[in-house]
Amino acid sequence: MERLLLAVVLVAVAGVIAWFIQRRQPDVPSSPPEYSVPTQLDRADFTRPEAPWLVAVFTSATCDVCRGTWEKAQILESDDVAVQEIEVAAEPELHRRYQIDGVPLVVIADAEGTVRNGFVGPPTATDLWATVAEIRDPGSVPPGCDHGQPVDPTS
Repeated sequence: MERLLLAVVLVAVAGVIAWFIQRRQPDVPSSPPEYSVPTQLDRADFTRPEAPWLVAVFTSATCDVCRGTWEKAQILESDDVAVQEIEVAAEPELHRRYQIDGVPLVVIADAEGTVRNGFVGPPTATDLWATVAEIRDPGSVPPGCDHGQPVDPTS
């Protein structure tokens, strides 16, 4: 009789556990965060506001890929193109002002501060350089040349 009672109790406990497992809601699948590119910059906030073009690279010292993104962007520095790294610990106010919530983020702006294009995440050197070339001089990149998927903040 004791064995029968023990078996009934074990079956009942197993049934309750099974019921709880079935009733438990499945975890909601997580989606990757969506980061945005600002559409307008105040050029006075950045280095060389008189330069016709700005490539602003928002980074973090704790971000490994940010270093490579910054190295790719530095090569674009010229009389016409100001290039600046905006590291979050060094310039938190600029990250807050422009609502930068993911790095690396590259923003390409004209003399008025209108953001003409940008990259969320690390661009390839070819994508970055071709995008800047095409924005500065439309038609300079041969037709059919795929230069990645920059984020157009105006669309």
